[in-house]
Amino acid sequence: MSLLDDVAKRDSWRCWVCDEPVDGDVSVNDPRGPSVDSRTADKKAKVAERLAHRACNTRKGAVKVVIAWPERLHVVEPAPLITVAERLERKGGRELVARCPSKKDAQEAADWLVDRFSRLVPGLPVTASVDAGGGQFLVALAAGRR
Repeated sequence: MSLLDDVAKRDSWRCWVCDEPVDGDVSVNDPRGPSVDSRTADKKAKVAERLAHRACNTRKGAVKVVIAWPERLHVVEPAPLITVAERLERKGGRELVARCPSKKDAQEAADWLVDRFSRLVPGLPVTASVDAGGGQFLVALAAGRR
């Protein structure tokens, strides 16, 4: 149980898949209970364990997980966040992740992304920018190499 406690404390008791709180008092056999999971299905990758709800961990199985964008955000063609995270973590740089109809929508998406990436890829300093272009606003993430 010490591995679970250590991972849970490091991840602030939040599920890395759905980003919802995990209750440490719930049984590990309950769907909302805590479990330890790897962030990737690639067995060769050297990735630290992450906290997940038992149901989120089971549902993802051995396939690459999809991090959902919140429905409240008005984004067009949102990028798959796990793929973005892997690229930024591996080589740094800048990547366009979404288009938005207004600057306000783009800023909300940018703020959410920086907050979400702080838990999705702890230790990777990610910044977001909003750029106008073609009657819309582009949201980009940037990170230096680790």
